[in-house]
Amino acid sequence: MSTPRRGTAKPPGKLRIIGGDFRRRMLPVLDHPGLRPTPDRVRETLFNWLGQALHGKQVLDLFAGTGALGIESLSRGAAQVTFVERDTHVAALIRDNLATLGATQGQVVTADAQAFLEKPSQPADLVFLDPPFHQGLAASCCAALEAGGWLASDAMIYLETEQSLTPAVPANWNLHRETQAGESIARLYQRVPS
Repeated sequence: MSTPRRGTAKPPGKLRIIGGDFRRRMLPVLDHPGLRPTPDRVRETLFNWLGQALHGKQVLDLFAGTGALGIESLSRGAAQVTFVERDTHVAALIRDNLATLGATQGQVVTADAQAFLEKPSQPADLVFLDPPFHQGLAASCCAALEAGGWLASDAMIYLETEQSLTPAVPANWNLHRETQAGESIARLYQRVPS
């Protein structure tokens, strides 16, 4: 068994904030198995869809990963973003990046997203749901968001899944927009009060 040479480790990646107060800021991203940042093009499309609707909003970023979507929301005026990430190292980097930006409206919760959704809720105006691919988590998380009181009456829900999946979502979620990039498909739903 050979020992890796010094300096051969892959350097950490970078996350570029594409809009708002933190525009053009570059933040470190861990080289971590299963971590797939939402591509710049998809983020730009998503936030064009959302427009100026983020000022003063409560945002929930489940399976936060790099925190890219939640940080973009803070950059664009969200009042509060809760980042839920189960990996302690990944969650710690989100905390570090928020501190670097001085984004005190961001709260990082180190927890499994499904377990988090079983706790008492605070309704969110916007939810980002980007579960790991091929693990069957999308439908159960969508159902938990709806049943658990996690959504404001007219909440927007962004769901990113593998292209092969047509997720089952609550009947009162209307598909607003969708786009494809690489192996993923991104859908933005508008909740209609039931």
